[in-house]
Amino acid sequence: MKTHARVVVVGGGVVGVSTLYHLAKKGWTDVVLVERNELTSGSTWHAAGLLPLFNMSYSVGQIHKYSVALYESLEQETGQHVGLRQVSNIRLACQPDRMDEFRYYAGVAETIGIDVNFLTPDQVRDIWPLCNAEGLIGAIQHPRDGYVQPADLTQAMAKGARDMGAEIYRNTRVTAIEQMPSDEWVVKTDKGDITCEHVVTASGNFVRQTGTMVGLDIPVIPVEHQYIVTEPHPDIVARHDQGLPEMGVLREADASWYMREENKGLLLGPYEVGAPCCYVDGPDEKAEYELFQEDLERLEPHIEAAINRVPAFGEVGIKKCYNGAICYTPDGSPIIGPAWDKRNLWLNEGHSFGITAAGGAGWQIAEWMVEGEPSIDMMGVDPRRFGPYASRGYLKAKNEEAYRNVFTVHYPDEERAEARPLKKAPCYDRMKAKGAVFGSVFGWERPNWFAPEGYGFDESELDKPDVIVNHNHAPVVEGEKIKELWSFRRSNYFEHVGNECRHVHEKVGLLDMSAFSKFEVSGPRAEDWLDSLVANRIPKTVGRIGLCHMLSKNGGVRAEFTIYRTGEQSFYLVSAGAMERHDYDYLKQNLPESGVQLQKITSQYGVLVLAGPDSRKLLQKITDTDLSNDNFKWLTGKFINVGWAQAHAIRVNFVGELGWELHHPIEMQNYIYDLLFEAGEEFDLKPFGIRAMDSLRIEKSYRLIPRELSIEYSALESGLDRFVHLNKGEFIGRDALVEWQQKGFSNALVTLEVHDVTHSDARGNEPIYKDGEMVGRATSGNYGWRLGKSLAIGMVPPAMAKEGETFEIEILGERYPATVIPDSPFDTENERLRA
Repeated sequence: MKTHARVVVVGGGVVGVSTLYHLAKKGWTDVVLVERNELTSGSTWHAAGLLPLFNMSYSVGQIHKYSVALYESLEQETGQHVGLRQVSNIRLACQPDRMDEFRYYAGVAETIGIDVNFLTPDQVRDIWPLCNAEGLIGAIQHPRDGYVQPADLTQAMAKGARDMGAEIYRNTRVTAIEQMPSDEWVVKTDKGDITCEHVVTASGNFVRQTGTMVGLDIPVIPVEHQYIVTEPHPDIVARHDQGLPEMGVLREADASWYMREENKGLLLGPYEVGAPCCYVDGPDEKAEYELFQEDLERLEPHIEAAINRVPAFGEVGIKKCYNGAICYTPDGSPIIGPAWDKRNLWLNEGHSFGITAAGGAGWQIAEWMVEGEPSIDMMGVDPRRFGPYASRGYLKAKNEEAYRNVFTVHYPDEERAEARPLKKAPCYDRMKAKGAVFGSVFGWERPNWFAPEGYGFDESELDKPDVIVNHNHAPVVEGEKIKELWSFRRSNYFEHVGNECRHVHEKVGLLDMSAFSKFEVSGPRAEDWLDSLVANRIPKTVGRIGLCHMLSKNGGVRAEFTIYRTGEQSFYLVSAGAMERHDYDYLKQNLPESGVQLQKITSQYGVLVLAGPDSRKLLQKITDTDLSNDNFKWLTGKFINVGWAQAHAIRVNFVGELGWELHHPIEMQNYIYDLLFEAGEEFDLKPFGIRAMDSLRIEKSYRLIPRELSIEYSALESGLDRFVHLNKGEFIGRDALVEWQQKGFSNALVTLEVHDVTHSDARGNEPIYKDGEMVGRATSGNYGWRLGKSLAIGMVPPAMAKEGETFEIEILGERYPATVIPDSPFDTENERLRA
């Protein structure tokens, strides 16, 4: 066994072996994999081997697409059989919302190059003759979908990796993982130690123990998953004897199960309510090829639904029931990428669809390690999207929730209820009393919108489809009405969000943004350090504000900060609430050894945003600071009194109206909140939520990470010309951006007016067409209440990005005409912001 290697991969399941294979393929051949038992002895061996291309996530969708393409060629490359059966996959719809989900997904699939066919019930019956089509309203089919033999796939990638020079050590138990002062790692095993530059953990069910070894609470806990294999069925045997094609994978999402042929019988896998977390502290040291006692009672509703849909399933006996562990994260997506707080530690964990994701996950983590960046936007699977709030208790609740919601309709406005409320701003109860309907970001409760007093529905009033999976609203709370119905279309809150937008535009509104990530940077080298990180110039004068972007090494956009100069050697940085751990980790990674101090202060400060034409008059009533335009200009900040309290008042906002953000000691929040509403009574001050903010920001063409701003688009493609100064000196990503610019850009950001829309607006990921050919994709969309127009922001070829150019955009399966309009179509000259 080697004593030194460039990379050690811990874990010999399909994900770990794929990581090894792809590192070797990228030319890093001094790599080894350590497996405690035999390859695939954890979760891989009992996986059903399905290859579902369906995924609503842009990141995960591309990962799955790559995997299927890899598996198609792997046997030829390695000479090793992988058992790939591309028998297609059919997803059934029994309710209109499910068809809307399929239509939205088809748009996502189109933008990333995945083929999707829509089927009628009769076509479903033709392809799957054993399927009862009664009650179906439609279906979609992935022609390249199917299944693979997990153990064979793993062995093929292992052979490929060995052929390229990688080494695999089986029956070698990792006992410790330690980082030395040099940042090298020592992986200690029962066969000896290996010193290495990088460690990749792909430890599956053992992730809790692995996390303890490296000093991280990795947000993964497995959940039990059962599937049933039947005896052969005469009709399937007869089909095989006649040489007829395999019927493929069938999924009845509205009953929460999948089914496929298995050895001339059937295999049924439900995702049921009540499946418990397991291995909360990790498996026993001696665990190998482990299964749990089956619990068929939990599966009864799904078994009955399966028999109704495929009567043949109930006509033969059960051969075997498998109940094994599948890893889960709180949102159901894997964690792939760099660990936080640790240099050269990489995580490839939490794979609930590990067979489908393994190829793509190994590909992207190898790209990231070797090239310094992934080649696709990985924000949706970045390990740092969760924070320290994701405790073991939180994970148990959220991971079980993620499991039972695998087949629910994935509404874009869905807000899941488990482990909430967790992090609350002090004014939470005050906002709730005013009708706040909350969402959650990075554990924080944040008002999405405000329902009028007495507004809501009783569950008995709702026309729910008669299917197992028919949940389209937040859980019912005893004594409270249902406030919000989820939909892909304009839902019940549409008009109320519009009222909030109009009120901010005409009078004055208050928005709680305490969830903003906040950092303090100080020291004699602080200015020079920040200048080397971001593309914009750092504010030179105390009290000035700049919008600054940290670029990725390839010239894309990694992070966005509002930088407020609070002193000669001190700066206050604000970024998106969901990005706290991500942004802080990149700041820490680049911190010099001396001369700069960095502090994360998110929880020390609350943020209340006051916006609207009456905001100055209101705020002037409760402060002795002169708020006139001459004394307090746009894009400046001052430390002011607010009644008895104090706050940094920053004249900037994300809604495009006159206003201030009040960044205040969080313990003073309720006093400031009450004072604002008391002083605001004469101005009819009302609260507004995130959904109104999003509508208002679309009208200003304001960009968001990771929508308009991404590593996949250069900073200049994203229209950040005003914020990128290539001539200011060196900064991260500068040279790559210049090189990208010289090669020529493929995309340009445009704002579109979408015509003839009556029921649904773009949301992001919709395909954009020119003369029938797809030429771009929407990154965001919403209805602009000030303009009275449906709007979208998107990427198209630069030659087509001129004002007045016409396109079509597909929204829920229908194509609508769209026209390029000026950037920031509302108040293009920012007169209201400067007022």
